[in-house]
Amino acid sequence: MKAFTLKLGSTLFLSTLLCAGAHADSFPDHPINMVVPFSAGGPTDNVARSLAEAMRPSLGQTVVIENKGGAGGTIGTSQVARAKPDGYNILLMHIGFSTAPSLYKKPGYDPYDSFEPLGLVVDVPMTIIARSDFPPNNIKELVEYLKKNKDKVSLANAGIGAASHLCGTMFSSAIGVDLLTVPYKGTGPAMNDLLGKQVDVMCDQTTNTSQHIKAGTVKAYAVTSKQRVPTLPDLPTMEESGFKGFEVGIWHGMWAPKGTPKPVTDKLISALQAGLADADFQKRMAGLGANVLTSEANPEALTKKVKQQVPQWAELFKKAGVEAQ
Repeated sequence: MKAFTLKLGSTLFLSTLLCAGAHADSFPDHPINMVVPFSAGGPTDNVARSLAEAMRPSLGQTVVIENKGGAGGTIGTSQVARAKPDGYNILLMHIGFSTAPSLYKKPGYDPYDSFEPLGLVVDVPMTIIARSDFPPNNIKELVEYLKKNKDKVSLANAGIGAASHLCGTMFSSAIGVDLLTVPYKGTGPAMNDLLGKQVDVMCDQTTNTSQHIKAGTVKAYAVTSKQRVPTLPDLPTMEESGFKGFEVGIWHGMWAPKGTPKPVTDKLISALQAGLADADFQKRMAGLGANVLTSEANPEALTKKVKQQVPQWAELFKKAGVEAQ
């Protein structure tokens, strides 16, 4: 009986391996679902839709975008964490992946153990902007104005954990002013109210602000990257403006659910790398001021980034007095 049990166990194990191998060989045989845990039309959604199109030729299948916003991206992120690990549900998320554990008591996922990392995608600078008729004309005047009128100025963001919230927190901390924060349910509504002059100031990604800056529908003060953004050459960096060490890049990464077979993740990684190398994708990202992270589109780079960022943001929020919800 013991010998039979061992033989049966070996047969089942071999059968499982064969099934997994067959799945990997045929993957993908239908469209892949890419979850973006933010509303449609926002900066992360812009990156995702361009990347989905760029990955399609390599995969031979359509990549469908599913916008699942809410709770700073944790709703959509945790949805992918619970998804069947077959490669047909993947996540495109930004830096909020590593900040949520500090902002939410129950984010719904573990940044280290809930996913198979696929690779980094792009890094996007932030811009300090205001409504078009806001009185200050440069970053020095802006800081002086905010310090004198902190009780009258509203700082918009796309919700707790959103990139605009993170940048706004850093900016307020850097200038030593606790501004009135107005959180929205997504970047779109926040930007609409800024354009409509219902709120005063915002810090958001170039993928969302560049078109408005160029059109003059918002007033821009600085960019948060180390160097100036080529598509916004007249906009100084925060460091040039006297804020040494102030650098905020909103990196984006791609993940699959924990347990996704390696042959499947290998195909997804290959498609990601091909997508980032696509000339049209690179042109679109350059036009939005985003830096394509071609050399870091691998699991090792993304794992390293998360391990660095989780404790760094936890310390920043602690100093800023931000408590988990």
